[in-house]
Amino acid sequence: MTSHMASHATSYPQHHLAPLAPDGQDLRWLLSRLVDEVPGVLSVAVVSADGLPLLSTSQPTYSPASVTGPLGAAADLATVVSGLGSLTVGAASLMDGGLVRQTLVAMEGGNLLVMSISDGSLLGVYTEPEADMGVVTYHMALFVGRAGHLLTPELRAHLRQSTPRPGV
Repeated sequence: MTSHMASHATSYPQHHLAPLAPDGQDLRWLLSRLVDEVPGVLSVAVVSADGLPLLSTSQPTYSPASVTGPLGAAADLATVVSGLGSLTVGAASLMDGGLVRQTLVAMEGGNLLVMSISDGSLLGVYTEPEADMGVVTYHMALFVGRAGHLLTPELRAHLRQSTPRPGV
């Protein structure tokens, strides 16, 4: 399976990572691998438990007309992931459903998957509509398992401070 995915990885456009300080390099590397090695993944965002964007990718092929948020497509994905995370936690509470592990929104133009990370942060992935959801969720779960211990309180604080804010 890995060789199959690696052979397709080069056919997808390169993604650019948001700036990150050296002490977040392991997390950045994991995020880069998720985007570059999983066919159909267009962009990814990691959002803190309190809804702030920590790390994200954006695809340079987004047209300027589609980038409507103050920080562009990556910030828009982080905002949607944060809101969707809050909504699903509320729904699970109302339905006595327990912890939310994963959310999928299937749309005509793509799929949005959100997964919880152990510290309460969220991983959101936006894919092409044809992406294999089994492959995507498998790689998301690998990222979540590996990233959970990297998201220390110190790193989260650093990432919050280094994330651009509108009007700043």
